[in-house]
Amino acid sequence: MNPAPPEVRIVHLTGEVFRALAEGDAAAANTAAPVPLPDYFAGPEWRGVWRMRHRQAEEDPASAAWVTGVIWDERRRLAVGRAGYHGPPDADGMVEVGYAVHPDHRRRGYARAALEALLRRAAGEPGVRTVRATISPDNEPSYRLVAQYGFVENGEQWDEEDGLEIIYERPAR
Repeated sequence: MNPAPPEVRIVHLTGEVFRALAEGDAAAANTAAPVPLPDYFAGPEWRGVWRMRHRQAEEDPASAAWVTGVIWDERRRLAVGRAGYHGPPDADGMVEVGYAVHPDHRRRGYARAALEALLRRAAGEPGVRTVRATISPDNEPSYRLVAQYGFVENGEQWDEEDGLEIIYERPAR
């Protein structure tokens, strides 16, 4: 018997939490975070994302409600990863999704559940018309996931941090 799919929500963070995570200070992050965060969140692998989100939140505090938050497992009361948009909708109504699951929690449906939560929010936001995902050409699991939700290839781009990425898009509704 397969276990029930995870029930998740994306918990948004503040500039203060982003700063602490970017500095690798899990204790300070947990003092300000709305949910408990494992030390891994403040580890070197994710610090670049937190630095970027901290800059965004400083420049535009309202963006914190859009950018990367915590994938929170409601049943287990546990932070299992990070997910959100790269920012608020752009002038064309496009948002780009991003998600990563803590290694200890992979292959349990969390990336799917996070993507579904992001797609539901995008569909409910009047200013969002297009949802984008950018994926490294060698990340077959991510490609297979977004393909199941109607994303289609729409070009490629070079990302300074991640290198070559294939652009996939779908309508928000």
